[in-house]
Amino acid sequence: MTEQELREELVRLARSLYERGFSVGSAGNISVALPDGWLMTPTNSCLGFLEADRISRLDRDWNHVGGDRPSKEVFLHRAFYETRPGTGAVVHLHSTHATALSCLEDLDPEDTIPPLTPYVVMRVGRVPLIPYVIPGDPASGELIRGLEGRHPAVLLANHGPVVSGRDLRSAVYAAEELEETAKLAVLLAGRKVRLLKGADIEALEARYAAAMR
Repeated sequence: MTEQELREELVRLARSLYERGFSVGSAGNISVALPDGWLMTPTNSCLGFLEADRISRLDRDWNHVGGDRPSKEVFLHRAFYETRPGTGAVVHLHSTHATALSCLEDLDPEDTIPPLTPYVVMRVGRVPLIPYVIPGDPASGELIRGLEGRHPAVLLANHGPVVSGRDLRSAVYAAEELEETAKLAVLLAGRKVRLLKGADIEALEARYAAAMR
């Protein structure tokens, strides 16, 4: 896919997320890896109204070299690219149900998204909680680096999810799966729930790993 095609794909997928309520106002940001740098949604832009030619362009060293100024949360994205080889895109949303979970006081910081369906296990896996840091503070990126690339997604406390994928569509679909599972968790709160466990999870993880090779 050419850079222009990637820009247009980014616009389409971002608009789809916005129109289905995964993002509101100017919340959220998306990046895509290029052979010689990155594309990123501009700061204070709305995912529903992006313009392909105004998407930010960064070089290999993360210098802004084209388009509008990139998101002020570029450090969240950079942390994934630099700790998870093969990352092709990163999606950060303020989606309602995942953000609601991120505000819960009794949330398990090692595993915030319950394994309710096989799809969340395959596409997202275990999602740790990143302690609250004021938005725009690079400390969030350092906390993600501290995970050493072990997880494709994290939940920022009182903020929202950040999800990586091997390419743009994979990252978007994984972010959608995380949000839908968070919605299920909210709907099922207080009820006895049958979670996937042990061998079932291992089999799903093995299948996903094989598909990624």
